[in-house]
Amino acid sequence: MKRLFILFVLSQVICIQLILASNIDSVKVFSHSMEKDINTLIITPENYDASNNYSVIYLLHGYGDNHKGWTAKGTIVRELADKYNFIVVCPDGDTSWYFDSPIDSTYQYETFISKELVRWVDENYSTKTSRTARAITGLSMGGHGGLYVGIRNQDVFGACGSMSGGVDLRPFPNNWDIAKRLGSQSEYPQNWEENSVINLLHLVTPNSIKIIFDCGTDDFFYDVNVKLHNEMLYRNIQHDFISRPGGHTWNYWQNAVKYQFMFFDDYFTSK
Repeated sequence: MKRLFILFVLSQVICIQLILASNIDSVKVFSHSMEKDINTLIITPENYDASNNYSVIYLLHGYGDNHKGWTAKGTIVRELADKYNFIVVCPDGDTSWYFDSPIDSTYQYETFISKELVRWVDENYSTKTSRTARAITGLSMGGHGGLYVGIRNQDVFGACGSMSGGVDLRPFPNNWDIAKRLGSQSEYPQNWEENSVINLLHLVTPNSIKIIFDCGTDDFFYDVNVKLHNEMLYRNIQHDFISRPGGHTWNYWQNAVKYQFMFFDDYFTSK
């Protein structure tokens, strides 16, 4: 019986490997702005061929997780890389919230992702180097990062997104190490104003960047996402906003990421 069980487990592992033909490279990318190596996963699709060029999605993890988060919690991202023929890049963002900290020079993650990482990926993989073949998104803290980095770097990214993102930091002055990156809200209120996604909408050039974001109705970030949606409507900023039942959970994100990849594929194909 034990022998049969072991054979069954091995057969399941082999089947999973056959289904997930995408490849994962674990690399270290040196950041000159922070003077340290950043752990990063690069997912290449099943038929990756260096003689072809591929669109790239930068996929950011949430607070308390790391660069392995998206692949460790399930298989969906590898499946999507194969389905859409994308390269997927998952950098380690620590607890940075993906901006350049105005009080800590060792946390310059907007610069790292938008300049250093993009340059490194384009130099080491067969990518389409146009902004119209590049998108960025993520979950929770990474959802904030997806919209923040995308909106502030429209010359680099043609599309951006967020899943359950903390798109307004101001209602959460004591949570998730934000104060360690911006300073306390009472002492440095301007840092909180300038680094919340909802206050960056004046930077959106009309029709320059495709935007998608979603949030579950049971999520503690739901209200700030609805507020962002309404503000975009008021400013006549084109975007896709999805609201459906769900909380701040991997069950929600494993479903949400499928819609985001479909959205990005439609954008890449249209270009």
